[in-house]
Amino acid sequence: MKRSVCAFLLASSLAPAACWAASASPYAGEEDREIKSLSSDDVNAYLAGKGMGLAKTAELNGYAGPAHVMELASQLGLTPEQRAMTEALFASMSSKAAALGRALVEEERKLDQLFATQAITSELLVQSLTEIGSLQAKIRAAHLEAHLAQLKILTAEQNARYSQVRGYGDSAGRAGHKQQHKH
Repeated sequence: MKRSVCAFLLASSLAPAACWAASASPYAGEEDREIKSLSSDDVNAYLAGKGMGLAKTAELNGYAGPAHVMELASQLGLTPEQRAMTEALFASMSSKAAALGRALVEEERKLDQLFATQAITSELLVQSLTEIGSLQAKIRAAHLEAHLAQLKILTAEQNARYSQVRGYGDSAGRAGHKQQHKH
């Protein structure tokens, strides 16, 4: 339908620019970002070591995450030892992810500047993307490793309860039922 409206406007010579405006880029307005590829929310999340959904594969397959375990501590019946271990795990994960996030934001800033100054070459592009990809993988690993470690802190029953409270149903509790470690 958009094409027919544009065709009519062009055929009748009524504001051909209106057709082009109708197909404006979804990126319009983002050209003023400090780092074009990252929103300010993305930058803040990386700098703070936030999860950003990076551990969703663990979360939705029954591997609880330390941030949510701390939020649900009373509902899960955490022991003082479990609470302390979870807090330490969360602090370690956040610290590692934030340090990597700072490096990632800096690499994205460098890539943006290479394009902005027209200094980019194929070689620099490959180098930059390799570093960015490596940092992205390390950040994701920091979050996923925390989910793996959290599984060993909770009992199978607590892991099942976690999935239930989070609204994931029975299928997400599988990991907790397979664990060998008991408290």
